[in-house]
Amino acid sequence: MRITIEKKRVDLATGKQCLEVDWLNGKLTGHSLQAKTINLYLRQLESKIHESHRNLIMLGEHITAQSLADDFLGKGRKIRKLTEVFEEHNSEMTELVGIEFAPMTLLRYQTALRHLKQYLKEKHKISDIDIRKIDHQFIIEYEFFLRTTRKCNNNSAVKYIKNLKKVIKRCLANGWLVRDPFANFKAKIKVVDRPCLSEEQLYALENRAFDNERLNRVRDIFLFSCYTGLAYIDIYQLKRSEIIERNGNEKWIGINRQKTGTPTRVPLLPKAVALLAKYESHPLCIDLNKAFPVSSNQKTNAYLKEIADLCGIKIPLTYHIARHTFATTITLQNGVPIETVSKMLGHKDIRTTQHYAKTLDVKVGRDMAALKEKLANEKPTVKNTSYNYTITK
Repeated sequence: MRITIEKKRVDLATGKQCLEVDWLNGKLTGHSLQAKTINLYLRQLESKIHESHRNLIMLGEHITAQSLADDFLGKGRKIRKLTEVFEEHNSEMTELVGIEFAPMTLLRYQTALRHLKQYLKEKHKISDIDIRKIDHQFIIEYEFFLRTTRKCNNNSAVKYIKNLKKVIKRCLANGWLVRDPFANFKAKIKVVDRPCLSEEQLYALENRAFDNERLNRVRDIFLFSCYTGLAYIDIYQLKRSEIIERNGNEKWIGINRQKTGTPTRVPLLPKAVALLAKYESHPLCIDLNKAFPVSSNQKTNAYLKEIADLCGIKIPLTYHIARHTFATTITLQNGVPIETVSKMLGHKDIRTTQHYAKTLDVKVGRDMAALKEKLANEKPTVKNTSYNYTITK
């Protein structure tokens, strides 16, 4: 195979051979299996040479016959591997946990890397792959693997794909890739119907006394989140010093959300203040300067399922439902504007709040009843207007 640029040439061996009589115009003659196989192989080599040429143009390199041959052979440059770049990304993220990223964000990227390694091993029978070989087909097959082998639902699969996309963007930014394999790939998050507690279910929780102190404590902490909108990690880290007084005796929570770092300011409702006072003298709260003695997330969710059964609550109760309950039942349903709800939840985008807070039929009925009453009380005003006509013959 000969590469010629500006009258300079480089010859490369293809590694194939044939009889001279079978060779004509740069390919094997005939229709034998050998001829078809070798001709296909030679066309693939030619295609790869053109691909190397395009890559060097995109990188702005000065192209000679020798530099093109070296790029084709992989000489003079480091071959970047996908999982290697992914691991570098995760290592940097580990050092930034608590500064720019939450621990759960790192955990999601670590899980995404494990899924990717499993995909490479089971689908391609390799432990790693040259990033230049990542194309649209690779991504399509990886998404299919996540949905089938890993049994991921739509939103989980899309999130893992987005994790990979971030690593690919890193490669593009560093000039290790010249074409974006995600250019024609689209995947959408499906809107999930997020459950929340009704007023009746909240009442059942508040007025149920448990024989077990552990269940009473978990119930109280869950209710506090229902009245403040705090996520589990935020209430787990909540300190007494972060409960501030404003406008006299009015108590507020003033924190930065662990997940996004967004400032969150929430005025405490009377029920939230009462729950806070209930644990003011708890030994763990005093020793650790915490607002509540919070158990691990796993144990808390297990206890909540037990509480739901005892209270006759049929929805699968998890701690995050408290946040949705605050957004919908406590605030939106009682006329608090969604912009205010978004601010208290610490959301950067109001569209995120719209996923949390849904307008219940109860509020729709209440709003329409108010409109009916307003329209019924309004008396139409009739104006008498006289018109003068002039008829001209």
